[in-house]
Amino acid sequence: MAAAGQLRRRLLLLAVPWRWRCSPRRGAAGCPPAGQVRAAFLRFFEERHGHRRLPSAPVRPRGDPRLLFVNAGMNQFKPIFLGTAHPRSELAQHRRVVNSQKCVRAGGKHNDLEDVGRDTYHHTFFEMLGNWSFGDYFKEEACSMAWELLTEVYEIPKDRLYVTYFAGDSSLGLSADEECRDVWLCLGVPASHVLPFPLKDNFWEMGDTGPCGPCTEIHYDHVGGGRNAAALVNQGSPDVVEIWNLVFMQYSREVEGNLLPLPQHHVDTGMGLERLVTVLQNKHSNYDTDLFTPILDAIHKGCGGPRYQGLVGDADVGHVNMAYRVVADHVRALCVCITDGIYPGFSGAELVLRRILRRAVRFCSEVLHAPPGLLASLVPTVVEVLGDAYPELTKNADQIMDVINENEAAFQSSLERGRRIIERTVQQMEPSTYFPAEVAWSLYGNLGFPLDLIDLILEEKGISLDSAAFNELALEDAKQKAGGPPAGQLEDTNTRLDMHSLAQLRSSNVPATDDSPKYAYTLGQHGQYEFSPCQATVLMLYRDQSLQKEVGAGQRCGVILDRTNFYAEQGGQASDQGYMIHLGQQAQRLACMTNHTATHLLNFALRHVLGDNTEQQGSHVTAEWLRFDFNTTGPVTVEQLQQVEQVVQDVIKRNEVVHTAEVPLMLARRVQGLRAVDEGYPDPVRIVSLGVPVESVLTCNSEAAMQTSVELCCGTHLLQTGAMEDLAIISERQLVKGISRVIAVTGSQAKQAREAGQCLAMEVDSVSLRMKERSASIPEMQNLSKEVGQLTKMVASTPVPQWQRKELQTILKVLQRTANTAIKKLEMQQAEEKAQSMLAKHCNQPVIIDTVPADSLSILMKVVNQLCDKSPGTSVLLLSPQASGEVLCACQVSKNCLPVFSAADWAVAVCTQMEGKAGGSPVVAKGSGNAKGMQQALTTALEFAQSKLLK
Repeated sequence: MAAAGQLRRRLLLLAVPWRWRCSPRRGAAGCPPAGQVRAAFLRFFEERHGHRRLPSAPVRPRGDPRLLFVNAGMNQFKPIFLGTAHPRSELAQHRRVVNSQKCVRAGGKHNDLEDVGRDTYHHTFFEMLGNWSFGDYFKEEACSMAWELLTEVYEIPKDRLYVTYFAGDSSLGLSADEECRDVWLCLGVPASHVLPFPLKDNFWEMGDTGPCGPCTEIHYDHVGGGRNAAALVNQGSPDVVEIWNLVFMQYSREVEGNLLPLPQHHVDTGMGLERLVTVLQNKHSNYDTDLFTPILDAIHKGCGGPRYQGLVGDADVGHVNMAYRVVADHVRALCVCITDGIYPGFSGAELVLRRILRRAVRFCSEVLHAPPGLLASLVPTVVEVLGDAYPELTKNADQIMDVINENEAAFQSSLERGRRIIERTVQQMEPSTYFPAEVAWSLYGNLGFPLDLIDLILEEKGISLDSAAFNELALEDAKQKAGGPPAGQLEDTNTRLDMHSLAQLRSSNVPATDDSPKYAYTLGQHGQYEFSPCQATVLMLYRDQSLQKEVGAGQRCGVILDRTNFYAEQGGQASDQGYMIHLGQQAQRLACMTNHTATHLLNFALRHVLGDNTEQQGSHVTAEWLRFDFNTTGPVTVEQLQQVEQVVQDVIKRNEVVHTAEVPLMLARRVQGLRAVDEGYPDPVRIVSLGVPVESVLTCNSEAAMQTSVELCCGTHLLQTGAMEDLAIISERQLVKGISRVIAVTGSQAKQAREAGQCLAMEVDSVSLRMKERSASIPEMQNLSKEVGQLTKMVASTPVPQWQRKELQTILKVLQRTANTAIKKLEMQQAEEKAQSMLAKHCNQPVIIDTVPADSLSILMKVVNQLCDKSPGTSVLLLSPQASGEVLCACQVSKNCLPVFSAADWAVAVCTQMEGKAGGSPVVAKGSGNAKGMQQALTTALEFAQSKLLK
């Protein structure tokens, strides 16, 4: 009781409640708009409780390949929880933080996609209001702040709120979180509204391993009226919903499953804005709030159908209301994702976004019967609703609409192609058989054809999909995607320190490894790079997630040094490889340095050629090549590629000095023309400037950075650009609309690429010259055509400058068309000659059956066509024996003989006699067989024709 009294006294020390400035009464005519609700949350923690307000991180995860999307407010703070934040980074300085985070839950562990639209509260995109403490306040303050905000600022009636706490778990040796319970009781929450729940409800974990802890949830009763709704908490009732979750991170889940106390305690809270606004605007559905009603109104205006009524389940006849919810939700997700650099694509988050877009398009067209373009037309309304909170949406509105329209058109095209494939497959199927699972899987996986639409089309035709085989293919695909890295590429757990070992090192005052020697390299007397050896002391060994003083012979372990000249992967540059005793192991590092400097230079050159709006979207540097992604309005032209390479080569020839210096982050961000990507930088930060001293770049009002490459970068670089020797862009392609990727090589690899390009150009010139001679021989033209095809493959696969690849591909396309036209012309001439000869031989006959020499089935078919064109009432079947022992067959039946006489049946009867196969339509057909049965086949052809014509 004494402890409870002290706690109560501490809580009473809180000052007069901070109030939101509009101070609207809940349920009154002036319900607070969502924008004010969001702003009040942020101001409350920022102004009343000293939190630092941060902008939302993009929904594309940064530095966490396991996540498809940012799906919680805490994602960007994981390095703090895990103890891996750079000690000098801005992130590591945070103690109290508040923000409104854009979140997407679709695909992966948190997948709400198929539930969206079926009810009134699931979403793919939502906003997470959150406040965090990193080693600062804990349970008492977190609960007090939450209660104050909800009951005194937002003025939510206290009797409608219920709180839960962790009831404990004996199997883990965890007792009930009575500390949390007592905090709520001291805040005045009735005991009947403070409820214990087990591990599955009130214990939060980041993943299978890592930080975790008990949580307390705040639930709201929409009905109220003085009733006790405790029995409905955590029971899935739509009337009693969770609105806020406060997580107290105080443990770490180890690989073995046991829990260890964290060195520091953290608070991570999350409250869905949509649910909060629903409460404050006195609604029962998120879709009835002003976060959605403007979008729903715009959908109604665009499709002209019945208005949204909020119906669900069986009451929603025709799924019209579900369609409204799907489209409204999905267009919000599309706007946010596209703005943050995630575009509809074919893998990972891009594939999920493609499914979101296509699901929305189908509901627009099939349920709402809206005209094409409705989805994109909603973008301005979404921007109006969310643009004030996330101004990047306003900036990118036109691009969002373009991406949506382009992908909608592509989807409609895919649907048409898919329907044609289904029709063709059904025609070729044997009666009473299942639709092939392989075809359905190809439609689903490659064309993105919806599986339920496949089922619907097949159902209309009275056919079933081979579901068992389809599920096997799906399972096999899932296994491949879920599988670990290839053999030999498993991550070595001894190379990444766990948070407890990090904390142990810090508590033992072991200093962070000094890696400044990684920048200690110079140019030797003859221009070669010299890497200074680094003498270091082994401080500790690391094995099996624990710090050790020694390990046995042959055992793998990590080595913690007091200093190192090795570069650890960061900023897109790969880690160094080598030996601690091998001072001459510099080839890997030098190659990475060369390509990293080349990446900076390429970034500058692209901006110089394509315009200042060209922004980096990603990069990766290895010893073999460099990759650079950037935004663009369209494919880069041949001329632009040449100009970019020329800009780079000019700087290489000038052998510019690469200047580097560490400066305060705030000072660095003021540099005009500075290139920086969206990532956390340490303070002070390193500036890399090509050709211009950093001091000049930092001069007030200096525009020096506009004329050269100046970037914030932790990577290692050349000291002068001349060592790069050359740069060749060997690949350029659009990843998705608006984003291009180039791959380039430097030095000797660039030289090899240019030499390979010249060799291929000479071969293309040779073929072009021979093509102009126009040989009269079909075999010679066919050989030239084949040579063009082989060259086309070589040009596509050989590393050559991309501008030259594009030029050669253009030439080869023309040559291929020329060869095909010439072959077709020669075949027509030859066919006409043979047809004339046949007509003279079989004058005015109703059926012509004969053998004729022909170099290909194409020529034989043309002879048949010519005969039928010149003698319209005649049916023709010709066989052509080949040197290989094969016999070609082609036939055409006069339309006067249909439907009794079928060309397809005729060809099948003849080719079966020759132990071959045939196929076609009632009018024309072709096939092949074995020469041994040719004479009998001619007899069969005549007998078959006579049997049909005499009927």
